[in-house]
Amino acid sequence: MKWTRCAPFLGVGLVIIGLHTRSALALFPQSPAATKPDVIYVPTPQAVVEAMLEIAEVKASDVVYDLGSGDGRIVITAAKKYGARGVGIEIDPALVKQATENAAAAGVSDRVRFMPQNLFASDISEATVVTLYLLQSINERLRPKLVRELKPGTRVVSHVFNMGPEWPPEKTLLIGPSRIFFWTLPER
Repeated sequence: MKWTRCAPFLGVGLVIIGLHTRSALALFPQSPAATKPDVIYVPTPQAVVEAMLEIAEVKASDVVYDLGSGDGRIVITAAKKYGARGVGIEIDPALVKQATENAAAAGVSDRVRFMPQNLFASDISEATVVTLYLLQSINERLRPKLVRELKPGTRVVSHVFNMGPEWPPEKTLLIGPSRIFFWTLPER
């Protein structure tokens, strides 16, 4: 068989599926479209990262989840500056690799991990702080998951985009041209 006849199959990858446990490996192909990010990666400026973590009042006992974690800068900063643990959820395997390398370079690999997952399928119930830099429409789609899975008192911080008129932020902060929105999950 010639390689040219196999070419359509070379882009097929493995899917990691979370099933009420951290993850289970499913050995079946996933279409490339299923792993395509909903947003392009745009790094959060470091001054905004610092402000997001400050508004959330991150401390060493926190578990910071960054949904769409890119190069890992938010959870790495949370671990390095505050001693928090962190989890980055990122659909792009190249960014997961880069974030893992960045954590090692920053000396916080023991406090953070990066998972190649779709944020809508990830278990985020361990989080005490969640950070986002997605899109308005994705935040609004994500809102029911946040309310359903996060414990009351969990802090949510979003860069640029809010959660829609149904869930107004408790605080809004302007850092240069960037808005930061803050919420606390209410008691049920």
